[in-house]
Amino acid sequence: MRLKHVWPFLMASLLVALAAQAKESTPLPVVASFSILGDLVQQVGGERISLQVLAGPGSDAHAVQPTPAMARTVAGAAVLFSNGLGYEGWMDRLLRSAGFRGRHVQVSDGLPSPMAAAQGHAHGHRHDHDIDPHAWQDVANARHYVARIASGLCAADATHCAGYRQRAADADARLQSLDREIRAAWAAVPPPQRRVVVSHDAFGYYAAAYGVQFLAPQGISTEAQASARAVASLVRTVRTGQLRALFVESLGDPRLIQQIGREAGVPVSGTLYADALSLAGGSAPTYEALMRHNTTQMVRAVSTP
Repeated sequence: MRLKHVWPFLMASLLVALAAQAKESTPLPVVASFSILGDLVQQVGGERISLQVLAGPGSDAHAVQPTPAMARTVAGAAVLFSNGLGYEGWMDRLLRSAGFRGRHVQVSDGLPSPMAAAQGHAHGHRHDHDIDPHAWQDVANARHYVARIASGLCAADATHCAGYRQRAADADARLQSLDREIRAAWAAVPPPQRRVVVSHDAFGYYAAAYGVQFLAPQGISTEAQASARAVASLVRTVRTGQLRALFVESLGDPRLIQQIGREAGVPVSGTLYADALSLAGGSAPTYEALMRHNTTQMVRAVSTP
């Protein structure tokens, strides 16, 4: 008789324990807005998160058109990570349509000095934002992103916070090493030679951090239009300044840079990755690989006689 009374209590306790165990083993549903950010989120989240990226490798986050499928993905997320600084101009619309009730973390929040979009641009065309959102092009800012990611995951999943913090510390150590590597690579190049032509103004933070001058016919968005005057001015600069480092970008239309190269008599040096990772078999499948690839390509180009 006594066992008969105890049995329901034991069953209830077992069900509670099984539910807790299931919750413990279920990854946290997380969404990142674009591939570069997604890589950093995955590094910090590890096996404890189930990550979906809205604009994946090879996709242009500037040009995202939110879909019902994206809204469903966002609606099911516990945490959504975005860049901020106006980069995802479509994000507010997506959040409204998704009815998102999770935690939204803009990883650029708290950066000490977001860069004005016009800074360092030499061709006088209008920009489509007041702030340059490409902050990840300075590795120090990527370290800031990693710290913000860890804090966001800890706030949503305190049980596994120690793991998030440890992986963030490991990622931060790798990023510090990457930053030193980039600085050492450019240290071998005399400052007057550090001049690179790219498709659009995505490298302002890189320029400020590593002492490189970038010239671009387009604004900070890959959808910005270059004026004929800006292109002609850049052709003259390349021709008279004896520039040898002209790069197309992985997401951009290469024809504009190819045209500038033809008119200036300078061949295109290669491809850089500004706004998205490459596919897994490409040259930039991770953030660290992207920064190493870009640096190696540019240093080689400006060092070629």
